[in-house]
Amino acid sequence: MDKRITIQEGVAMLPEGDGVLALGGVTNYRRPMAFALAVLANPPALGLTLLTFTAGLESDLLVGAGLVSRIRTCYFGLEAFGLAPNFTQASSAGELEIIEESEASLALGLRAALSGVGFMPSLAWQGTDLMKLRPDVKEVIDPYTGAKLTAFPAVKCDLAVIHALRADPMGNTQLGRNWGVDRELAYAAKQVLVTAEEIVPRLDRADIDGSVVTAVAAAPRGAWPTSCYPNYPLDGHQILQYVEAAGSEAYDLLIDSWAVRHFD
Repeated sequence: MDKRITIQEGVAMLPEGDGVLALGGVTNYRRPMAFALAVLANPPALGLTLLTFTAGLESDLLVGAGLVSRIRTCYFGLEAFGLAPNFTQASSAGELEIIEESEASLALGLRAALSGVGFMPSLAWQGTDLMKLRPDVKEVIDPYTGAKLTAFPAVKCDLAVIHALRADPMGNTQLGRNWGVDRELAYAAKQVLVTAEEIVPRLDRADIDGSVVTAVAAAPRGAWPTSCYPNYPLDGHQILQYVEAAGSEAYDLLIDSWAVRHFD
């Protein structure tokens, strides 16, 4: 089956209402920037729940446009470039619901979803106050050892958008060597959109099997100005401009210039 669509058609896959959108990539690497910019051009009517292992520039764009009502991530920032300005402003103003997460809660929640069970037990968070912030996270007793364990609820999402090095028309996808949790997101999501630097006739090896991919969209340099190793490095000058422009009249002009580079 040929699953190729345009990124603009991919935006129509966004869940309705208070749906969960998962974004792939790691910090400033392989982020679905072209998709985020396409969303800004045709935004959904209601706020989304944003799920991402580490939230970066693409997530900050969506927050700045007022498209996100809830965040699930263990990190939101721009690494060496400092804080994510839109997220910092919105969270300080109380405009976002932030669900407290850690690497363990997200990884184990995804593992539970992949296993088809309601929770995954772990020793993580034991001895901390994190469960006071997350009443949905319970404690259970190991029936074999009697040990007290943390029961992390399954993490699910409606749509996962993952930027890849290459894909074929059937959805088979190669990510490169830095996977993050993109493979887990793909297998846990109800629908998966892959944006790819290159679409080739057929792949002989895949990091994500095409059977779980709903659609594929061509997006050359689709992670820019974040990096997509080994194709291109991050554009630090553009990211610095973004940080400096946030909250000023220059911001919209900068984002418009990015959209032009991606789509014209």
